[in-house]
Amino acid sequence: MGNENCKQLGELCLVATPIGNLQDITYRAVETLKNAQIVVCEDTRVTRTLLSHFGIKPPVLWTYHEHNADVQRPKIVEAVRSGAKVAMVSDAGTPLISDPGYKLVRQFQEEGLPLTALPGPCAAVMALTLSGLPTDQFFFGGFTPRKSGARQSYFKALLEVPGTLVFYESPKRFKDMLADMEAVFGDRDVAFARELTKRFEEVRRADLKSFLEASDLDTLKGELVVLVGPKRDTAPKEDEIEAALVACLATLSVKDAAQEVASRFHLSRQKVYARALALRGDEKA
Repeated sequence: MGNENCKQLGELCLVATPIGNLQDITYRAVETLKNAQIVVCEDTRVTRTLLSHFGIKPPVLWTYHEHNADVQRPKIVEAVRSGAKVAMVSDAGTPLISDPGYKLVRQFQEEGLPLTALPGPCAAVMALTLSGLPTDQFFFGGFTPRKSGARQSYFKALLEVPGTLVFYESPKRFKDMLADMEAVFGDRDVAFARELTKRFEEVRRADLKSFLEASDLDTLKGELVVLVGPKRDTAPKEDEIEAALVACLATLSVKDAAQEVASRFHLSRQKVYARALALRGDEKA
């Protein structure tokens, strides 16, 4: 006599999808999506387009986002308990990265339900590898607060984090974000990446001051990955400061030279000004 409570469980599979170039999908991802009875996604229109491109007849599509997660979570759990193969995707990239889902994963772990993930594209990791900034340690901060005060507070909490900082941002808030970064981090190295894997892919690296002076940032399109280099480990050497002052004094006034060098090395303007006076041999500027 069979036991009706011994049904074969299904599985939840987190499937990474392309962030731009559709050829970046894996063979395994295509097969998993073909065999899924249910595909959980952010936007059914986006996912239908993806499935159609690979000739996959759309199965049952369920949405899962921050506004309906509490309602959908029990449905997904019950579907897997009942034997369904469920694939979870985001609109682009790796699910759960800046998207809801960790509570669902936690529930699967706690209940011992089958769960796996298929590796694939992730904009944050791709941008990091292309940035020219240190990759041995990094912190992913996702999207930052929209208002300047809250954003600066968020950055201040990350001042002592070792390694490269990685954020997502929209083009319309990019310049304001850079200004807040300069206010908190000083003139660290920064990089941004946009349109990754697409025709107009761009990765650019400079110091914060140079980016803030750039004239084309208002015309950028596409969601940005913004990266901030780590805090400098050592203070500038005395001969470096003096050499910079001598070079600046050749073309600038004492006041302007002191301001330039103090800003470059994040030093007290008053102390640098005094050193500039001593080098110039003047009593006053």
